[in-house]
Amino acid sequence: MEADEEERVLRDSRFVITDLKLNAYVRSIFCRTVGDDRCKNVRIYILRIPHLNATMYPNGMMTIWSGLLLRVRSEAELGAVLGHEFAHFELRHSLKGFQAQRSTGDWLTWTALLGVNMQSAMIGSFYSFTRDQEKQADLLGLEYLAKSVYPSSVAANIWDRTMAEQDAAEAGRKRKARHSYSAGIFASHPTDLTRSKYLREAAAKQADAGDPGEAAYREGMASWLPEFLHDQIKLNDFGGSEYLLQQLAGDNWTSELLYTRAQLYRLRGNPRDLVSAAQFYQQAIDKGFSRADARRDLGLTLLRAQQIESGRMALQRYLDENPEAPDKAMIAALLAD
Repeated sequence: MEADEEERVLRDSRFVITDLKLNAYVRSIFCRTVGDDRCKNVRIYILRIPHLNATMYPNGMMTIWSGLLLRVRSEAELGAVLGHEFAHFELRHSLKGFQAQRSTGDWLTWTALLGVNMQSAMIGSFYSFTRDQEKQADLLGLEYLAKSVYPSSVAANIWDRTMAEQDAAEAGRKRKARHSYSAGIFASHPTDLTRSKYLREAAAKQADAGDPGEAAYREGMASWLPEFLHDQIKLNDFGGSEYLLQQLAGDNWTSELLYTRAQLYRLRGNPRDLVSAAQFYQQAIDKGFSRADARRDLGLTLLRAQQIESGRMALQRYLDENPEAPDKAMIAALLAD
């Protein structure tokens, strides 16, 4: 009942991405992973939230955050995550968790007079059980993948990159990495390192093969990539965002990725960043970046970097190429100053 009410509210949420093509594509990956019989009654909602997450509810609703779509590198990797979430549903983990919470609440009330140690033991037992559920879902999700057209070997990659992104994010904030390599008593999930290890071992035993669908995934996400990248750099996570951009680019910095990288450096905005941002804007333009705002952003960045003449030239060219630009009056006034 609670899940049904949450779904009712979610249907009207401004965060839901209603694009039919994107929804059909993501659903096709899910169905190829778990099979048509399993997927047919699942209702998928893609939410524009720039963090890595997906959730399966006990009423057959699944939510997928756009940050997950940005971070996985292939259809197979997305299938691994969605298969994991569906495994929770098939194993009835949400219902068992609800029952366990009810029971644990009763026990905590009953043991209130027995002291903190007994209560902590009860709570720890509950969270340990949840970690067992997570591992069960991981391994069942891996079985789905192994029986599908996708290779199960990709599942561990997600957790390896998650750790690397966390390291990059902390380095960007001038802080030490804060990985936990063993799950504490209150940890509800296995650690990322633990998951990576047992998923890699389990996949080696499956010894399955298949095309992970990297090229197909890039094509399927192409129209939404600029939107997802825009949301990511607004998180004020320079290190994590730079890591993601480098992962997406590999050996091929496209004009879209170069423009986003320029935006990232410009937003941080120290003097060296502004020089780098101007270089990335120019590289994006040289590679054929289609949106006119790249020329404008280049000019404004050069002005902030005290490269006045170059900045004025870039802004003037922006106006020449876009005589009907909505910010024409503002840019003209800036040039006249």
